[in-house]
Amino acid sequence: MAVLFVIPGALRGLARNREEVYVEVPAGPLSAALSALWVDCPALRDRVITELGEVRTHVNIFVDGEDIRYAGGLEAPVRDGSEVFLVAAVSGG
Repeated sequence: MAVLFVIPGALRGLARNREEVYVEVPAGPLSAALSALWVDCPALRDRVITELGEVRTHVNIFVDGEDIRYAGGLEAPVRDGSEVFLVAAVSGG
């Protein structure tokens, strides 16, 4: 099945300057789809996931418009055609 990842501007350099990355994955949880994304864009992994395999504090992930914090975390289901948005927090002052 195909899953679309939408990459924010701050992370696009780690995805060969692509705004969107399609990956082919078997049906299953978000964690499996992310693993396929890491194969295509390995530099993204350390910016999205901690060494312990958890989503970094300042990164939000949405699957089909739903925040994964309320949809099962990394076990949130993805389906054929799902859109996954990686949203990196921006701060400054």
